[in-house]
Formats: sequence, structure tokens, C-alpha cells
Amino acid sequence: MLFSEILGLTHIKSYLTTSADRQRIPHAQLFVGPSGSGTLPAAIAYAQYILCQNRHGENAEGNTACNTKFNRLAHPDLHFVYPVSTNANVKKHATSDQFAEAWRTFVQENPYGSVFDWYVAIGIEKKQGQIGVDEAQEIVKKLSLKSYEGGYKVMLIWMADKMNIAASNKLLKLIEEPPEKTIFILITEDEEQLLQTIRSRCQVLHFPPLGEQVIKEALQKSEHISEKEAARIAHQANGNYNKALHLLHQDGGDHQFEAWFIQWVRTAFKAKGNKAAINDLITWSESIATTGRETQKRFLQYCVEFFRQALLVNYSAESLVFFEPNTQDFILEKFAPFVHGGNINNICTELQDAAYHIERNGNAKIILTDLSIKLTRLLHKKNGS
Repeated sequence: MLFSEILGLTHIKSYLTTSADRQRIPHAQLFVGPSGSGTLPAAIAYAQYILCQNRHGENAEGNTACNTKFNRLAHPDLHFVYPVSTNANVKKHATSDQFAEAWRTFVQENPYGSVFDWYVAIGIEKKQGQIGVDEAQEIVKKLSLKSYEGGYKVMLIWMADKMNIAASNKLLKLIEEPPEKTIFILITEDEEQLLQTIRSRCQVLHFPPLGEQVIKEALQKSEHISEKEAARIAHQANGNYNKALHLLHQDGGDHQFEAWFIQWVRTAFKAKGNKAAINDLITWSESIATTGRETQKRFLQYCVEFFRQALLVNYSAESLVFFEPNTQDFILEKFAPFVHGGNINNICTELQDAAYHIERNGNAKIILTDLSIKLTRLLHKKNGS
């Protein structure tokens, strides 16, 4: 993967290539960045730069055969680990190797893809993928062997926050003291979800969201759309190139999330002092509970963003607003006054707590019903009360 193909991130790309040129390569690094910011393609390009002994800031100056293997994501000294689960073909003890072909296709088609996109690609969108102890044993086994080409070995762990406790503990010593010429690159969107003992063993590199101009130019070049359309989508994408692609192709689920959200808040407004509307909230909760847990978590995060956008509108910070509701009879400016400094923290806390409990296999129907009743109270709370 060429560094020139990676959107933006000029200073990060320069840092990575310069550190490799000077042979100052940390044995364990943690790439932290929001979804769609380019952490995965940057990690792959960095691994290629090291393993193929490329120079001058690009993956085209070193070992030609090595670079060719990387173009197919098939270099024997590059090992990938990513969250997986059982599906129609893998019945038990799921590990990354069992999904290697699907992974190569996924990365080549959309290197900016999200973890949910990956789950859809392998048919586990209604489950929660993880990196378990079976995977950790495979990592130990692979890294105990000598490198195939006599140089470095790179273990790239995508969405490292999906490692469970058993896997994390098994890898602690290996990450702290890996075999000679072994490099760990861990990637996460939320470093707080990683064990502190793992984080403390890594050099952390933070990736910013992509700039609107970067996304706009990329959309014009790769998707061949007008400058006006590209600018509109880039603004709505909020630094996430993967979201920009989903918005363009209208396949990211946001339209469904918007419909659920608007139905939810409208029912919550009706529910104050109206017992019949409480039944509607319960019905709404039951319908959302039938979806997969990953969808429920993504929807709750969407709700957090929606409320934050409403707050910005309420406080006249329109330049920071990127949401544009598609529902014709829902006007964000009319909803915004109900979201203010007196309730926004509580609303976001309740949404994040609900996502936490759903992730830990709580009863989604009960969690969402409880959340709906709390939301009814919070939306009617006056600012300053």
C-alpha cells in the first residue's frame, strides 16, 4: 500500500517513514484514531515500508518482490489479527486465520471500513466479535518462529480493544519483551477500552479526523462526483472517510437510525402524563431489541451525536453542525431548544451506559425501555432546574 494513497495525515506519514529510515522503530505501537481516519491503511503501509526496506518516504524503492506480496496482503512476515466470531462456516474456536481470504478482500475493497462493515462481510453483524484466548495462543505460536525472509516480523492487531481479558493477559509479557525484530502494531478507536497494562507497554500515536477538504478531494477523484456534492458529503462525514462513502451510496444505516430516533423522541414527548404513550415506548424498545447488539450500540452512538448536534444548534454554533436530517417534517432547529446545558450530560451518560450494558449482554428490551423512560424525563427538564 502506497503512502501516497493514504488520505491526509502528512505529519504522521512523515514521522513513520523517518523513524523507519533512522531505525528507531518501537517494538510495540498503538495507533489511536476515530473510525475512517486511516489508522489501518497507515499501519499496513508502515509495515510494508519496514519489511520491504523501502526508502524516501514511499513503498516503491525497496524489494520489488516484497512490495508485490504486500499488494496482495500476502507477505509471510505480516500477521493480521482482528475480531471474529463463529458464523455459518466456522462453528467453534474462531480465529483470524479462518477468515484470512475475507479479510484480504475487505481491506483491498475498503481499507477505511469500520468494524461493523467487517462483521457484515463475514456474516456476524448480529454478534459481537472479539479477540479471544485462542487467538492469543496463535499469536504466541506465530511469533515464536523465525521470520520467513530473515528480517522483521510484524503483528498487526486491528481493533485491539476487542481483546478479552484472557487474551490481553496472555499477551502482556510478549508485548513487553517480544522476540528480536518483532513489531507489534495495535489499532484502536478507543484506547480507554484497552487494559492499562497493555497501553503502558506501547508507544501511542494519535490520528486526527480527516479534514473536510481532504475528504472532498478524495470523493471527487475516486467517486467522480461534483465539487458541490463532494463538499456536502465531506461536511456531513465529520472527518470519517468511511462514513462519507456510506453517505454517498446511502448504505450506512443512518437513514434507518434517523427514523428510529425521530420516532423515539416524538413518543417521549407524548409520554409525559400520557400512560398510553408509555406502551408506545415499550413497543419501540421491543422493536430495536430485535436487532443485533452491534446495531443497537451503533444506534445509541448515533443518538449521542444527534443530541450533541442539537445542542450546538441551540447555542448558535451552526458552523460546527454537520447533521442534516432527511425527514421532511422534522426540523432540527425546533427540536434543539429541548437539548441544553441542564440535560445534555445526563442524556449522553444514559445513552453511553445503555451501550455499555448492551455490550455486556444485558437484556436489550429492559435496557432500552429504562432508557426511554429516563429520556422522557430529561427532555422535559428545564434549563437550570
